[in-house]
This record gives sequence, structure tokens and C-alpha cells, in this order.
Amino acid sequence: MAGRGTPATALLDKQKVAHELHTYEHDPRHESYGLEAAEALGISPERVFKTLVAEVDGRLAVGVVPVTGQLDLKALAAALKGKKARMADVAAAERATGYVAGGISPLGQKKRLPVVVDASVESFGTVYCSAGRRGLEVELAPADLVRLTQAVVAPIAG
Repeated sequence: MAGRGTPATALLDKQKVAHELHTYEHDPRHESYGLEAAEALGISPERVFKTLVAEVDGRLAVGVVPVTGQLDLKALAAALKGKKARMADVAAAERATGYVAGGISPLGQKKRLPVVVDASVESFGTVYCSAGRRGLEVELAPADLVRLTQAVVAPIAG
């Protein structure tokens, strides 16, 4: 299938997880990668989740939230039993995940970072997240996303 070939898609294939890849033409002028994906694919933006890398008590962690919301850093820290969180430096996020900003997938990251997925994920039969590059989204069951990332599910979207 066209669009294969990222660590995220390799992980999904290796684990034999039911999923569907969706491609769209990425416009570098668009302000929001996630909203662009929702518009291009004709889906509700609440079902499209963005992957954000933060530092919790000085250690990198991942928050996965709907593209319609923001990452609540205090809630992320609390979900990971930490005290303080801030957004990670883009270069550090890219190094740790092996992906380019705007195409960071919660799946198949280079280093296994702690992951927290917003609790709203449980409201949907399937959700979308980056498959590892701009213009490539993967649709999968929320339970598979949580299982494959070994995520904590908590209300972290503000």
C-alpha cells in the first residue's frame, strides 16, 4: 500500500493491528497540521489527535490530545506523577522520537517515552494520529493506540 515505510507503520504491521492509512497533500502554509489533516480527510477534528513532546520534571514525555484542544501541562505532569511540565525543545523532541515536528507519531518512536493520551480518545470507535510524516495519518482503535504506546489515559486536554 502506498504510504508505508515509517517506524509507526512498521510497528502496526508487526503487531498485526487493524488500521487504515490516509494520505493528503500537506500545505506548508497551513497553521495547524492536525486541523489540516481533519479538513483534508473530511473528518471531525475531535477525532484527530496531535502528538506533543514535553518535559516533565526534566524528562521527556508525550501528550496525545485532540487537535481542537491544547495540552494542559499541569494535567500531563499529574498524570505522570510529576510536579512540573513544559513544552520540549523541538530539536530534542525530533531527536528522541526520530520524527520531524508536524509529523511526530506516538507510535514507533526511537526512544520509548512515557505517553499520556487524553481521555476523550475513549469517545470514538476509531481515531486518527500521525503515521510518522506530514500528510500521512493512521486511523486505528483507541485501545490499540493506548496499548501500543503503553499510555496512561487521563484528561490532559485544555
